[in-house]
Amino acid sequence: MFIVASRPTHRGQPRRRQIAGAFAVALFLTGMLHTVRAQETLSLQQALRLAQDRSRQLVAYTSAASGAREMAVAAGQLPDPTLKAGINNLPVNGADQFSLTRDFMTMRSIGMMQEFTRDEKRKARATRFEREADAAVAGRALTLANLQRDTAMAWLDRYHQERMRDVLLVQRDEAKLQIDAADAAYRGGRGMQADVFAARSSVAQIEDRIAQTERQIATATTQLARWVGEAARQALAGPPSTDSVRLDSADLQTQLEHHPQLAVMARQEEMARADADIARTNKRADWSVELMYSQRGPSYSNMISLNVSIPLQWDQKNRQDRELAAKLALTEQMRAQREEAAREHVAEVRAMLQEWQSNRERVTRYDGSLIPLAVERTRAALAGYRGGAGSLTSVLEARRNEIDTRMERLRLEMDIARLWAQLNYLIPAGHDAAASRP
Repeated sequence: MFIVASRPTHRGQPRRRQIAGAFAVALFLTGMLHTVRAQETLSLQQALRLAQDRSRQLVAYTSAASGAREMAVAAGQLPDPTLKAGINNLPVNGADQFSLTRDFMTMRSIGMMQEFTRDEKRKARATRFEREADAAVAGRALTLANLQRDTAMAWLDRYHQERMRDVLLVQRDEAKLQIDAADAAYRGGRGMQADVFAARSSVAQIEDRIAQTERQIATATTQLARWVGEAARQALAGPPSTDSVRLDSADLQTQLEHHPQLAVMARQEEMARADADIARTNKRADWSVELMYSQRGPSYSNMISLNVSIPLQWDQKNRQDRELAAKLALTEQMRAQREEAAREHVAEVRAMLQEWQSNRERVTRYDGSLIPLAVERTRAALAGYRGGAGSLTSVLEARRNEIDTRMERLRLEMDIARLWAQLNYLIPAGHDAAASRP
């Protein structure tokens, strides 16, 4: 008995090991499959990172800022000195013609001239380039905000277009069942041939809407590829939550001070003010000093010359003063434009917030009453048709109403997502406002 009992035990252990090993391999392959599928999907955050990495405009602004900072250092230095060399008072006729040594007035000269730009003027010019670098940084922030907004809108458009296609596919499959039912009723003498054609026409209309949606999906994919490249062809991951934005309608004036476009205009205003400071320093002329050593013939003494040059500003009221007045007027123009743009942005953002909130309330109404009512109407019409108390026309009309209701709900959701993208990527990263929640 011991021998008989031991044989199945020894045979069963390898068998169990094989089953356990196969099960482990299956789990590993399943995990790998899920990992690959996860890697093949494109989330919104991944799309934003790809768009930022691919953008050359951001690189251009970074280079512009770097170049302006380099120029700021250079503008703060004195001008390069000027080396001068020449021959003065060379005879061109007579016994001393073209002689460098026989005439006492002939001199071979070498000298150095240096312009001494005033310190406040050099500082003003350096500041002007620093303000230009700040403007490039602000321009980069504006470009990044627009890049994130456009990428998010393209991603969300494609996502919602695909959802619309899914709704139409489900409705088409259900509508095809009506063709079979109408055809069976007609063959059994319980229906009319017109019902068969009506059912087929309904399916054809749905298929036409599917084709239109497919075209819109292709357009949205093309728009997304503009920002993320070939990754736009990947399947999309789940959407982000659009239930909150980083703005508060009660404090828009303060929050929009960080608006990138307003920041660009503020930096441009500072550049205009720096130009006015340069014009103000130009009212005081710079001096130039020249030192020259002149060599004459061996019978004569060598000479040193020292010259000082000072520009004479005879008519400051019609030149330097008017130049300064023009720069100050430009500064005032930039300030007025920035203040007007700030008011315009506050009004636009407040309107977008109101529309975003209103559309969210409408979606709640669709989910709570309109879609359930449309579904019940379709069920009632279908039950009446199957029981012989209703017509196929009523069923098809109810189904069209349900499709339109679901599609309108998705269009509202798409509008919400677009407004969310415009509002959420209005302020540059690092200047998050308090989240606005219902």
